[in-house]
Amino acid sequence: MLHPPGTLFTEPASPLNRPLGYPPNMAKSKPSALLETVKTIVYAGLIALAIRTFAFEPFNIPSSSMVPTLLVGDYLFVSKFSYGYSRYSLPFSPPLFSGRIFGRMPQRGDVVVFKLPRDPSVDYIKRIIGLPGDHIQVKDGQLYINGVEVPRIAKGPYVVSGEGPSMEVQRYVETLPNGMHHDILKVTDEGPANNTQEYVVPEGHVFAMGDNRDNSEDSRFLNRVGFIPMENLIGKAEFIFFSIDDKYPFWEFWEWPFEIRWSRLFRSIH
Repeated sequence: MLHPPGTLFTEPASPLNRPLGYPPNMAKSKPSALLETVKTIVYAGLIALAIRTFAFEPFNIPSSSMVPTLLVGDYLFVSKFSYGYSRYSLPFSPPLFSGRIFGRMPQRGDVVVFKLPRDPSVDYIKRIIGLPGDHIQVKDGQLYINGVEVPRIAKGPYVVSGEGPSMEVQRYVETLPNGMHHDILKVTDEGPANNTQEYVVPEGHVFAMGDNRDNSEDSRFLNRVGFIPMENLIGKAEFIFFSIDDKYPFWEFWEWPFEIRWSRLFRSIH
């Protein structure tokens, strides 16, 4: 227990001069100290729960669908307040209410974490491409929003590694209609995912895609992801607080410092 500065400590009174009712020993201070410890742990847990529910929640990246923006082994914080709160903002997603409280629409280009519509126990992370009422289509690998081709500029080859054999793909800078730009990867401009139907985003929903366009299960696949209800948004990915390239066996602890991607720590996500 902390005491204010200047507090003086004296020996307990002797049996001859102990005041009436004075405890025969100091044993009673032990339960008090234990209670204080328990209260501290409970308070710390409640504060952590409040932060996780209303402010920031940590996530890690297990797949390469958002490369090059996010790599496998990145750990990031997601702001829970960016789009307001829904039942999915709460631990275990209790059905206490529907819709969103203090809801705000995301912007095109935001990287968001959301509950998979067909299985809310699964968390996904993708980039918002379409808003309610937008017409989205991919033709010959090129993205179109409301009938207008979204420009992309080649940046050269990029080597993807971490899941299976390394693969060289093409890297582009894509600029959305609101001026937000980001890097994407392309393996090919052929195939069903690069030649889609025209999607019309329903009211109260958004359309999201991965930056690794040919290795992403996203809103283009209606029976697997499809349109994302606003209620399913958990929050906006803000920054990477830790990143590790798990290339050495766990028991080789002396290699751990070399697995940390120091240059990615505290990098903002855009």
